[in-house]
Amino acid sequence: MQRELSTFPLSPNYLQKLSIAGYNTAEDLKDVSPIELNLSLEREEALRIIQTVRSTTEPQQSSKTNQITSSNNVPGSKNAYDILLQEQSYGSIVTFCEQLDDMLGGGVPVGKITEFCGAPGIGKTQIGIQLAVDVQIPDEFGGLNGEAIYIDTEGSFIVERVVDIAAAAVKHMEHVAHSSEIDETERSLQTEAMRNFQVENILSKIYVFRCHDYMQLIALSHVLPDFLLEHSKVKLIVVDSIAFQFRHDFDDLALRTRLLNGLAQSFIKMACENQLAVVLMNQMTTRVKTSQLGQSHLIPALGLQTCTSRLHVKK
Repeated sequence: MQRELSTFPLSPNYLQKLSIAGYNTAEDLKDVSPIELNLSLEREEALRIIQTVRSTTEPQQSSKTNQITSSNNVPGSKNAYDILLQEQSYGSIVTFCEQLDDMLGGGVPVGKITEFCGAPGIGKTQIGIQLAVDVQIPDEFGGLNGEAIYIDTEGSFIVERVVDIAAAAVKHMEHVAHSSEIDETERSLQTEAMRNFQVENILSKIYVFRCHDYMQLIALSHVLPDFLLEHSKVKLIVVDSIAFQFRHDFDDLALRTRLLNGLAQSFIKMACENQLAVVLMNQMTTRVKTSQLGQSHLIPALGLQTCTSRLHVKK
C-alpha cells in the first residue's frame, strides 16, 4: 500500500494537486472519501482519482465488485458499493447550523429530498433562503459552487432578507479565507473565488418562480427539466411550501393525494437525474384523536411519504 501515487495512471495536474495537499502514496488515500478529497476539483474528478488508485491496489475487492455486476445482467443495475461511492461524490449543502448539519450527516444531501416542517413563523423560509445562498459557496471552500431554484407558493420570499443572508455569508467566507492556514497556491485560489462570491452574484444565481395555485405548481414541475438542461449548475430546488396550494378548494381528496404524490415523484426524478438537492417546506396541521376526546397533536400537512429525511422545526 506504500506505492507512490506518481506510478498510477493519473494526469500531471492531478498528481500536482495531490502532492500539494499532502497525498503521496496509496496509503494516504485509503480511507479518504471523494467529499474529503478537497483539491479544487469537481466531485466526479475526485471520485475518478480514488477509483483509479483503489482499483489497482485492491484487485480482490475490484474482482468481487465485477462479479456482482456481471451477475446482474439487468440494464442500468448497480451494486450497493457503486451507489455508495456515487452518493459520497455528490456532497451536501451546509446550513451553518452545527447541530442541524451533524443531524443530516454534513448538511442537506444532494440527490435526495429533505422536508422541513413546522408551524407558521418558525423559520422554514429562513432555512430555504440560507440554503439557496450556501449552495453557491465556491469549490475552494468545500462548497458546491452551484445555483438555486426557489419556488414560492406563499409569497414569503423577501429579497431584502436574501440580501442580508448573502452579505452575512460573504463576510463569513472572507473570515474563513483569512484565518485558514494554507499555502500560497490555495490562498490565491480562494482569493480569486471570493471575487465572484459577492452579494450581487449570489442574487443573480437564485431563480425565483412564484406559483399562485396548484395548477401553476404542477405545470412548473413539467417545464423545470428543460430549465435544468439550460442551467446545469443548479444544485438546489426549494419549494416553499409544497402543501400550501393543496389545502384548499379540493373536494376530491383522493385526487389531491394523487396530484401531490405525482408532484413529489417529479422532484425525486429531478434530484436523481440532475444530482441536486430538493428541499420541501411543509406546514403543520392538527389531528384530533377520535379515541381520546379533546386530545390532539400536530402532524405535517398532507403527510408526504416520499422524502428521504423529515425534520420538524420547533422553537
